[in-house]
Amino acid sequence: MARQTRVSNANMMTLSEKLSRFSWGLFVPMCMVLAISIVVLYSAGGGNWRPFAFSQLMKILLGFGVFFFAAFTNIKTWLKSAYLIYAIALIMIILVTFVGHTGMGAQRWLNLGIIHIQPSELIKIALVLALARYFAWFNSVELSQFKNYLVPGLMLLVPFGLIVAQPDLGTALSLGMITVGVFYIVGANKKWFIIAAILGCMAAPVIWFGGMHDYQRQRVITFVNPDSDVQGAGYQITQAKIAFGSGGITGKGYMNGSQSQQSFLPEKQTDFIFTMLGEEFGFIGAFGLLAVYSWIIIALFWAAKTCRNRFGQLICFGFMLNFFIYYFINISMVLGLLPTVGVPLPLMSFGGSSLLSLMFGFGLCQNAHIHKDQQLSAKGS
Repeated sequence: MARQTRVSNANMMTLSEKLSRFSWGLFVPMCMVLAISIVVLYSAGGGNWRPFAFSQLMKILLGFGVFFFAAFTNIKTWLKSAYLIYAIALIMIILVTFVGHTGMGAQRWLNLGIIHIQPSELIKIALVLALARYFAWFNSVELSQFKNYLVPGLMLLVPFGLIVAQPDLGTALSLGMITVGVFYIVGANKKWFIIAAILGCMAAPVIWFGGMHDYQRQRVITFVNPDSDVQGAGYQITQAKIAFGSGGITGKGYMNGSQSQQSFLPEKQTDFIFTMLGEEFGFIGAFGLLAVYSWIIIALFWAAKTCRNRFGQLICFGFMLNFFIYYFINISMVLGLLPTVGVPLPLMSFGGSSLLSLMFGFGLCQNAHIHKDQQLSAKGS
């Protein structure tokens, strides 16, 4: 009887009750990373608020609005609108194919006049939301049947193909890894992953010669042999290694990084911001950021484990995968452990689309934690 009372109360919580269930363990590290990003972007601007720090601060303030809206809206609203949000994100990706704005050699942005939106960032969160709704009510027998993975497989393949064509191979691969991770979490047959890996290896030559652009192949060659073109394709990663390595244990000091301040390091405010952090704050600063990221992963994992409804649980697990893949690929890339791809460092890199989509994802996970005792049905009632 007490259990039923708690569930009933969860269905009609007041704002104060929602605040009492608020996860500070998830909110605080998110804010810490955002604060670090402003500090580093201020340095990237040469000790000025413009062009990076002030603009990012405004986006963060907007992001908090998105976060709190996602966090305090009843979870049933997100359950009911999961497929709609996915459809909107997919339509935006389709629009990019025809009327997208081209930047840095890729057609990835929608020009809405006052802002440019990168729909491929939104689709990561939208896909997690849609998969969470799809798998939330499957039992173990249904999860062992291959036919029940055809629809979510299609949910992945359509945006995957469109994003590859932009071209944005890094984001497409991230999307694929998130989906495979969700499949694993829900209990897909392990042999399917082995078969998929074998088919992927067999398809590698076709992808290399027919599915990749010349610059993408050059990035892989540069990754294998960075010294093959130090002044060309290998320049970016070479400068990144010099900058990060020169930081030592404690760094060169705030705004004293020679590679970043003298503009030897390309894209220091976006994809290579971790290198700038390492140059100015050294191993201690880089390790500190990784520690905060680990705190976030643990908080997301705990939110998933303590959530008693499957929908909220899958949202937290799916977003945890998304967030981990984000920073794992970016940091591995700037340290030369993976080929260079266009994946930003989460909550750190300059830009609005990634930041807003991530804060929306954090809000959804906070929502799942707040409503962790709420019973849900397939109809969202």
